[in-house]
Amino acid sequence: MSLETLTAGTHWKVLGYQKGEADYRKRLLALGVTPGVQFTVSRVAPLGDPIELRVRGSAISVRKNEAKIMILEQC
Repeated sequence: MSLETLTAGTHWKVLGYQKGEADYRKRLLALGVTPGVQFTVSRVAPLGDPIELRVRGSAISVRKNEAKIMILEQC
């Protein structure tokens, strides 16, 4: 997955997280972005940062450097 493929309207499944960046991983897990969850990219800011995701009925915004630690599969 590259950040360019996270475009508005695409659907993804979280497979896990890359090693390192424990703070970002903890934040995403606390927001409900857990392995196995599916989400939709709602919006991408004009400069590409942040990205708005619809996860479990909630909208959350993540920065590119947070999103790049997720291991994703397109649905």
